[in-house]
Amino acid sequence: MKKEELTHAQQLAKKYHKTEEVTNFKDMLYRSAQIFKTRTAFKLKDKTGSIYRITYEEFKNDVVNLGTYLIKYGYLNKKISVIGVNSYKWCVSYLAASIVGIVVPIDKELHPNDIINFMNVSETSLILGDKKILTNIKKEENFKKLKNKDTRFIDFNKEFISFSTKGQELVDNGDNSFDKIKIDPDEMRILLFTSGTTGNAKGVSLSQRNICSNVLSTYGIVKVRRSDLFFSILPLHHTYECTLGFLLPIYSGASIAHCDGLRYISQNMQEYHPSVVLCVPLLLENVHKKIIKSLNTSLPEKYRKKDGENPYPYLPFYLKPIVRTKIKNTLGGRLRVFIVGAASVNPMIIDDFEKLGLNSLQGYGLTECSPLVAGNTDFFQRSDAAGLPIPNVKYKIYKPNKEGVGEIIVKGPNVMLGYYNNEEETKKAIRNGWFHTGDLGRIDENGYLYITGRLKSVIVTKNGKNIYPEEVEYYLNHDPLVSESLVSGINKKNDDIYINAQIYPDIEAITERLKGAVPTKEEIKKMISDVISKVNKKMPNYKHIKSFVIRDKEFEKTTTKKIKRYGNNLKNKES
Repeated sequence: MKKEELTHAQQLAKKYHKTEEVTNFKDMLYRSAQIFKTRTAFKLKDKTGSIYRITYEEFKNDVVNLGTYLIKYGYLNKKISVIGVNSYKWCVSYLAASIVGIVVPIDKELHPNDIINFMNVSETSLILGDKKILTNIKKEENFKKLKNKDTRFIDFNKEFISFSTKGQELVDNGDNSFDKIKIDPDEMRILLFTSGTTGNAKGVSLSQRNICSNVLSTYGIVKVRRSDLFFSILPLHHTYECTLGFLLPIYSGASIAHCDGLRYISQNMQEYHPSVVLCVPLLLENVHKKIIKSLNTSLPEKYRKKDGENPYPYLPFYLKPIVRTKIKNTLGGRLRVFIVGAASVNPMIIDDFEKLGLNSLQGYGLTECSPLVAGNTDFFQRSDAAGLPIPNVKYKIYKPNKEGVGEIIVKGPNVMLGYYNNEEETKKAIRNGWFHTGDLGRIDENGYLYITGRLKSVIVTKNGKNIYPEEVEYYLNHDPLVSESLVSGINKKNDDIYINAQIYPDIEAITERLKGAVPTKEEIKKMISDVISKVNKKMPNYKHIKSFVIRDKEFEKTTTKKIKRYGNNLKNKES
């Protein structure tokens, strides 16, 4: 077959960047410390705001020291939770925990009930994290729900430093127990939870081979330079940021700087001068809006455009390089690529960035796939597609309809071991070696994957947050005043999604609450409104119910008495 007859996917397979095989985190860490010894692994700030660096050798030593302490005090092969904002100590803790035992990264935004539930389900023996979060968990009303009262709490301040120092003393005195650890790359070493629901938690069991294969596959299609600096914005507990924004640069010899918080993004970019930024579509859209707005206010009147249109393509050729340089300087001066995931991106935005000399590569992935499945690459890009299959990973469409749309299923070394202690769900998800994603898509003649919808009920907001309706419904239905509920997402005018709840109230319970008086519509609405306020307090802001509708009859149900998430049940939601 001639080259011109090959599909883009087939051509890509002949172009992959060369990689050096690693199958576990310990080998990756030791390899990078040897090859990139004195290079900068992390850029950090001291208490005065001055930037200093951590070398690869120093990073490795910090992981070894903490890991040695953990072994000495009985945490070998134990479940170790890590929780907190993105930080160097989070990264050290994650690697030490995953090499010594099984790491359980937990979302810092979760309600204490959910954090404790995940600690209970995973049988956590030790948790490392931000002092504020740990202090909240240890409050009497929360701590009493923790099954293992002997769980050790190590905050990222004094205790962490003390443990690392003690670990260093052990190493200096000849303790080489960390070096002796033998890792089975195919056993569970990472346990992640996909939902924040106390009654609906699903743990994803990942091996180190799963994640290392994804690191290598990503490097094969997107070359990471040793001179690159990754700016870490997205939460590290998620596989997207952890695999691609932390472990990928560590494998590659690049550097990492952590964002001080969303309000400091612009300031931090000027301080750290990043070249690679992982982001969600919302962040990319905000950057795009600011750039277009700036151009339409700073350019001479004759070049300005209305209604948010990008004036750049209409500029004379001699002005374009000047404008490009100014825009790049506002982003720190070195930015070369945005890697975008978690939700679909408006192709127009990607095209606009390309005209401005900024590369935006979007992809598709899931926690169960460590996470990347498909991506746009250094070699082939399409702004309206999720991309091509990454090296060593296959995808196809299961039961496609006439338009070629069906469920996306995936096979490769990145696919999870299964759902933790949940054989039934694992068998549903992995069939004949293929992982069934629950997402709908199609594949074109060149192998590009297009995401067209979701079989699952998960709601994805514009900033890439996943909201599971069952989670919100769990809290609603737990209230005695609510008989049934159905939660769904509604598109706002700005294309973002907000949460709407349809509620069938328990009139008998409401009547009882009113001491026998027949409730008016206004009283029912007021009482349900109070229920929603209570539910919202139990969840992060992005999961809050923004509107609700009171139903006067039950929802339609399937033969197994499950509420139908389609048809007439959706007609009464706010629109």
